[in-house]
Amino acid sequence: MYRRFAYYLILLILLIGVYGAGGLVVDEFKTGDGCPKIMHIPMCLVILICFFIPLIAHLLKKWSVLYFLFTGLAGSIALIASIMQYIGNAECPKTGSGTPMCYYSLILFSSLIILKIFYLKSKIKQ
Repeated sequence: MYRRFAYYLILLILLIGVYGAGGLVVDEFKTGDGCPKIMHIPMCLVILICFFIPLIAHLLKKWSVLYFLFTGLAGSIALIASIMQYIGNAECPKTGSGTPMCYYSLILFSSLIILKIFYLKSKIKQ
């Protein structure tokens, strides 16, 4: 039961992430300043890919290594961006209420990693 709940919670978080990051990518392509860039690469595009590949891996119930590689990469980006935002060295895109989205990304990717570990460990116990 908990395993099934974890599966659908992971799926929900991934879909929320794809939707949110996808919106930023659309803004980026429309305006050219929807998200920060590193070496001319929009980070929102990287984050979208880091939601999309784990989504595919999760739906297919394989490639856990890819799942953790991409969620870990995006989680690291979100952690660095959150720290830089907090100390004032960077500016993350903000929600309508003014909260930096990198904070939400950090929470989402941390949750995805923790939930997937729980999901995989519960598989072993069954």
